[in-house]
Amino acid sequence: MPTPLQKRKLMGEINVVPYIDVMLVLLVIFMVTAPLLTQGIEVDLPKAAAEPIQDVPNAPPLVLSVDKEGNLYINVGDDEDKPTTGEEVIRRVGIVLRTSPETPILVKADRSVPYGNVVGAMVVLQQGGAESIGFVTDPLDTYPIPE
Repeated sequence: MPTPLQKRKLMGEINVVPYIDVMLVLLVIFMVTAPLLTQGIEVDLPKAAAEPIQDVPNAPPLVLSVDKEGNLYINVGDDEDKPTTGEEVIRRVGIVLRTSPETPILVKADRSVPYGNVVGAMVVLQQGGAESIGFVTDPLDTYPIPE
């Protein structure tokens, strides 16, 4: 039995088993959450002082419009004034991008359209092959300033 004056021999090893357990738990958490963080639609948002988009020579922009009822209109084809379906938009966008891949793709939505409808229009454009999508907006000074 050691006396109070005798010192205990110090242990120079660290028990790493609890650290390994914590690291494995963190690894599993990151493996599960990483795929959830990559979902969504990639959009290049314009800055407040952004300049207007210049048309590419010989390639007018492809504009997908969404009215306040959620109907889709595309400015490609003979029936630009008639609502179209998502499948038709995918087909037309695919044709335009195969023949002219540098064509700018724009979304023009009514101010009162729910955000989900705009995202749905963007998904349809993405399914047609669009990689970069811009938004058509009014200049900032046309919006009423809240008091």
